[in-house]
Parts: sequence; C-alpha cells; structure tokens
Amino acid sequence: MKKAVVYFTKELTPKGLLRIYQAMGADLSGRIAVKISTGEPGGHNFLSPSLIAPLVKTLNGTIVECNTVYEGGRNTNEAHWKTMKAHGFLDIADCDLMDEDGEISLPVRNGKHLTENWVGCHLANYQSMLVLSHFKGHPMAGLGGALKNMSIGVASSRGKFVIHTNGSNETSMEALFAADHDSFLESMADADQSVMNYMGSKNLAYINVANRLSVDCDCVAHPQEPEMADIGIFASLDPVAVDQACVDAVYQSPDSGKAALIERIESRNGVHILEAAAALGLGSREYELVDIGEGSDCE
Repeated sequence: MKKAVVYFTKELTPKGLLRIYQAMGADLSGRIAVKISTGEPGGHNFLSPSLIAPLVKTLNGTIVECNTVYEGGRNTNEAHWKTMKAHGFLDIADCDLMDEDGEISLPVRNGKHLTENWVGCHLANYQSMLVLSHFKGHPMAGLGGALKNMSIGVASSRGKFVIHTNGSNETSMEALFAADHDSFLESMADADQSVMNYMGSKNLAYINVANRLSVDCDCVAHPQEPEMADIGIFASLDPVAVDQACVDAVYQSPDSGKAALIERIESRNGVHILEAAAALGLGSREYELVDIGEGSDCE
C-alpha cells in the first residue's frame, strides 16, 4: 500500500483545528457525524468544547457518541445526556446518542474474530463522519486514537462487549476483562473495517488531537496527570496512518516525560491494533508527514 499523507500542526487552537481539517482535503457531505468521546464525569482531558466548536459548526455537524458498558456517568441514556450537558457539548452543537434507540449489525468481512459489529442504530442517519479523537494512553488498549474511537466508540453497549470478548456472546464484566488481549486489539480492527465499509472510505476523515497526553483514557473518571507536554494536531484520510504518526511523535519527542506513555503503550502491546488494521487493508503504517505550520493572527 502506498504511503498515506498525514498533516500536522503544533497549533492547538480552534483555528488550528479548522486549518488542518481544510488542509487534508476531506470532502464530507450530507449529514455529518462528529464522533468524539464525551468523557467520564470527574475526568478533564476530553476534547474541550471551546476547541472543537468552530469546526463542528463549520461542518454543521452533529456530535455523536454511544453508551459505555461499565458503570459510571455514561452507561445509561439518562446519565450520558447529563454528562454531555455538564461537559458543555450541548451548548455548542446538536448531540446524538447513537444507541439510544437500539442498534444495528454491520457485517465484518474476513475479520480475524468478528463476523458482525453491533453499532448504534442512529449511524444510519449520517452520510459522513469525522472521527475526532483525543490521542492518549489507555488502561486496556495501550493507546487510544482514531481506530479505537471508530471501533469501540461507535459500538453500542452490546457491541462493546462483543469487541472486548472477541466475538463472544458473554456479557459479564468478568468475561470482558478475562478475554485474550491481542485478540481484543484485533477485534477492534475488525470493527473498524465494518464501519469503514458501511460509511465508505470517501465519507470518513480522521483528526487526532495529541494534547493532555495522560496514560489513561477519557473513560477514566480520575485519570493520571500527563507527564509529557502537548504535541499538536494530526489529520489524515487514513486512520492507520494518523494513529501511527501520533505514536511516532511520542517516541521521537525530546520530552523525558514520554517514558510513562511509552510504557503504557508497550505494556499493552498497543501498536498491535495498527498492525491488525494494516493487515486488513484499512490503511498504511507508512506515511508522509506534512507540517502546515502555525497560522498568523492576521488570518
């Protein structure tokens, strides 16, 4: 597979987010879903509404999410809507809990573990999707970026169990945590494939915001404080490449604080999701990085 193009800017501002979206040349049309993580109550690393608001408004996008499987502030419709309001997302755009009214099954073709992927049924209401992810570590996956946001993030509560348990019908928390780890990462890639096939690759675009680089995900109510400085924003039409570029940027950073995040990635074999997704043909781990610089105040 030929090299993908990944765009980068250090400008972690609303203007920088708009500029990098424009630079990657995405052609999203129709009703556009903007898939984010709304963040667990108590956490504070999720993407700031003030950061993403201008881009979401420019796209006339709808912020979309699905419920979680673990107990907390997002595992029921009522609790999740309360969290979205408390975190400020209802103030900046229309929001949609995609599995509020049920789920639909997407076929997985030649998946390693899954034959179907259960997603929020409201996905059918959208023609395009911007996968807008906060890149960071993760207690189970090692890292969280575009691939995780599009797989676990788009899955319904039931779908999350299926992915975590590698296609099993088990719905207990014990089964979720006992499943083979590398198979879980491969199952996320299987789920990614189903979403990409359903939406169509031309109707998807990916932005990773590499700030607040905690070893913990936004699903953690009390995440560890980041030990390394913010990096910037990455964007691509290739979900594998954009995640790979973020991983590479962490490793290549001169910041000694990167050690904690690298340990989290390596201890969970986090890059295996990139390997699995590339093996399915979902994107390329080889890429050209294009630095678009930082905009001026005169723009």
